Amino acid sequence: MKAEIITIGDEILLGQTVDTNSAWIAQNLVERQIYVEQITSITDTSTHIAAALTAAAERSDLIICTGGLGPTNDDITKQTAAHYFQTPLILNEEVMGHVQSIFDRYEKPMPEINRGQAMVLKNAEVLFNEWGTAPGMWVEHQGKIYVFLPGVPFEMKNLMTHWVLPRVADWRAVERVAIRYLVVAGIGESYLAEMIADIEQSMPEHIRLAYLPQFGLIKLRLNAAGSAADSLEREVEEWASRLSARIGSAVVATEDVPFQQVIVNAFTKEGCSLSTAESCTGGRLAAEITEIPGASAMFLGSIVAYDNDVKQKFLNVGANTLAKYGAVSGETVEEMAMGAKKVLGTTYAIATSGVAGPTGGTAAKPVGTVWIAVAGEKQVIKRKFQFKDDRVVNIQRTVANALLLLWELFRQERAL
Repeated sequence: MKAEIITIGDEILLGQTVDTNSAWIAQNLVERQIYVEQITSITDTSTHIAAALTAAAERSDLIICTGGLGPTNDDITKQTAAHYFQTPLILNEEVMGHVQSIFDRYEKPMPEINRGQAMVLKNAEVLFNEWGTAPGMWVEHQGKIYVFLPGVPFEMKNLMTHWVLPRVADWRAVERVAIRYLVVAGIGESYLAEMIADIEQSMPEHIRLAYLPQFGLIKLRLNAAGSAADSLEREVEEWASRLSARIGSAVVATEDVPFQQVIVNAFTKEGCSLSTAESCTGGRLAAEITEIPGASAMFLGSIVAYDNDVKQKFLNVGANTLAKYGAVSGETVEEMAMGAKKVLGTTYAIATSGVAGPTGGTAAKPVGTVWIAVAGEKQVIKRKFQFKDDRVVNIQRTVANALLLLWELFRQERAL
């Protein structure tokens, strides 16, 4: 079974919206051994939608379209699909009642334009949308499956989860794929490639190794394709074990998880707690940690001390320290980390301070200068970084390196 994803919307092509829908759909399909042949993003025009449907049908068995199901004039997916399948749009009374109930709940009159939400393809099975006004549609046409879903991410995910994925759970591709991941922290991509070059070169042709670099991390993905699922799984596991043994302690996970998940799991297992004192990252560190389910077991809180007065009042940073060394200094971040650790009562604390840019730099401390400190059970470690990117990237790099520094001290003190 081959699948294709079509995302519909000018906002995606204009760069105003990031297409996270396709990534989520593809990940959930591949878990069920359904592989995405192509992902296409197109404008809200009838010609582009019709052409994309025609091309997808030539390549794939399952075509999933997201976007263009709203009530406004620029949402033309349903009208185009009706012409494509040569079927009329009809009013679905259940959907109409649901849309009306939403306006009744807020005691507001329903605009006539919203009646369009209840118009569905006559040849479609309606995928009822309890989380919004636009229903999904499932169409079987000339041996192909077409699924039309709203572009709003949480609505799309719920419809996929409750309607689509259960229906395709028993579908399987003739060719099976086994996948393993290794998450490697603190090693550069080129250095890692040299470290494992001989292993990579000795892999058989049907096994592929991909490097997926992120800030501070590299994910290694091993893919093996073939017809015998059990032997593929064993083979990929053996190669993953060889790579892991070679890379050693830099392998922080053997599954596709974010680094924050690794930290949350390890801290929870060891009974450790964490807090953050953030200046240049403005709470981003705390946000990264608390995105992970279960973070409440180890993360207690954060103090965003953007102003020097806040650093002094809430983190007990000395006025003399700030006057002598400045806010962006090793001395200041050390006191910030110790202050957060004491005030919030945690085992570990991270502190960040820097010049994110684009202004504020000096000759001594140019834009991109960042200090990070981590206070642990036995010591404080601190490190200076000199980034040269824009504001957003500087903040992202700071967060990534702060987590790496935390992991370094945590492993050292816990002898992991």
